[in-house]
Amino acid sequence: MTSVQSPPNVAVRRAGGFDFDSGFSRPRGDLFPIGSYGHTGFTGGFFWIDPYSKTFYIFLSNRVHPDGKGNVLALQRTLGTLAARAVGYTTPTATRVGWVTGVGDASNGIDVLVSTRFEPLRAMRIGLITNQSGIDRAGNPTIDLLVALFSPEHGIRGVLNAKVPDTIDPVSGLPIYSLYGETRKPKPEQLADLDALVFDVQDIGARFYTFVSTMGMAMEAAAEAKKKFIVLDRVNPIGGAAFEGPLLRGETDFVGWHPIVIRHGMTVGELAKMFRDERHIDVDLTVIPLRAWARQQWQDDAGLPWINTSPAMRSLSAAALYPGIGLLENAISVGRGTATPFELIGAPYIDGERLARELTLPGIAFTPVHFTPDSSVFAGKQCGGVRMTITDRQALRPVFTGVTIATVLHRLYPNDFDVDKMQRLLRDPRTLEAIRNGVTISWAEDEAE
Repeated sequence: MTSVQSPPNVAVRRAGGFDFDSGFSRPRGDLFPIGSYGHTGFTGGFFWIDPYSKTFYIFLSNRVHPDGKGNVLALQRTLGTLAARAVGYTTPTATRVGWVTGVGDASNGIDVLVSTRFEPLRAMRIGLITNQSGIDRAGNPTIDLLVALFSPEHGIRGVLNAKVPDTIDPVSGLPIYSLYGETRKPKPEQLADLDALVFDVQDIGARFYTFVSTMGMAMEAAAEAKKKFIVLDRVNPIGGAAFEGPLLRGETDFVGWHPIVIRHGMTVGELAKMFRDERHIDVDLTVIPLRAWARQQWQDDAGLPWINTSPAMRSLSAAALYPGIGLLENAISVGRGTATPFELIGAPYIDGERLARELTLPGIAFTPVHFTPDSSVFAGKQCGGVRMTITDRQALRPVFTGVTIATVLHRLYPNDFDVDKMQRLLRDPRTLEAIRNGVTISWAEDEAE
C-alpha cells in the first residue's frame, strides 16, 4: 500500500488508497518530503504520514456544510507546512523518490552477478559470508546459491545480539559457521572444501560498524588458505560523497579494524581493495561492481529498499545518525531497547528540555523526551533526553553532531557524563581532549586523506 502503483507513463504518484505526489497531496505542504503519503476525503478531512520523521497528523472538516460550497484546499497545504515545521523541517527536503517510485535504478553487486547468470562463480564451490541484508533488488536471498554460510555479528538472519553459535540454517538447510562467536575469522578446515569466499553484507558507512571488520579478517583467512575472495559490492546507504570525523589512532581491533575516518563514504568493495592494498593482504580479490550508482545518492535515492542490517539498525535515519550517536553509546542510552535506536538519547540525570535548548545544529532538530529503555545502558530506568529528527540530510554532519552533544553533556553534567567511555569507538585522543575543554576541533586533514 505504501509503494507507488501508478503506471510508469503517468506523472502522478499514487498507491492503493494513498497519494504521494498528485493533485490530492496538498496535505504534504511545502516541507514534507516526497515519500510521505496520505489520503484526503470528500468533505475535506485527511490524514498524512511521514515515515522519515515518524510523524502523522489528522485534520477533520466538513466543507459541504451548510451549502456545499466550502473550500479547504489552501488550508490543507498550509496545515501540512505547519505540521512539518513543528517536527523540525525548515527548508524543502531534497526529493526522495527513488525507493518510493522506483525511479532510482542502481544495482548492487548481487544484481549484477545475477545479470551475468553467475558467470564469475561458475564451477566454483562457494562459501558465503552474509546475513539477512544479502538480498537482491527483489528481496531474494543469495543464500540459495551456496554450499556453506558464514555469519557475521547478529547471525545469518540478523536477530541475535549475543555471541552467535555454529548452526544449520533452518530455511536452506546449509551449515552456518559463526564469525561472531569463539572465532571471528574462518578456520582453515572450514575453507578446505571451498574454492572461494563470497562476501555479501550491507554496511552502513561507519568505521565501527563491525561487518567490514568481518570482511577484512575473512580476506586474511582466504589469503592464508589460498582461496579466492569475491565481494558483491553494495551502495553506501548514507551516500559516498561525504567523509567526516577523525582517523583511527592507535591499535586496531574488531571495532576499529583499519585507520579510516568515522563516516568513511566508501562501499564494501572499495574498502576491500583498500584493505588488500594498505594491509598488504595477498588475496585473489574480485569485486562485483555496482551499476548506475551516483556517489551522492543515498540508498532510497538509488531505488533500493531498506532492510534492517542488525537488530538495532532499523531505519535509514538511524544509519545516518549512527556515525555520531554511536560514539555515545557506552556513556548514555542511545535508544537501544526502544523502538527507535540511535534516534534518541538520554540518561536519568539529563534534563531533556535544557539539552534541546543547547543544541542548534545543521540538518537536525531536537525534541525533549522521556523514555525507559528495556535493554543496554540504563535498562529499566527512566531517562530524560532528546529525540533527533533529520531535517536536511545533505546538511547533516553526524560525527560533528555526536561530538557536540558530548561536549554539551560534559559541560552540563561533568560529574555524570563519562567522556572517557567514548574513546572505545572514537579512537582519537585529540577529539576527546577537545570535548573535555569545550572547544571545536577540525578534522579537515584527516578527511582529506
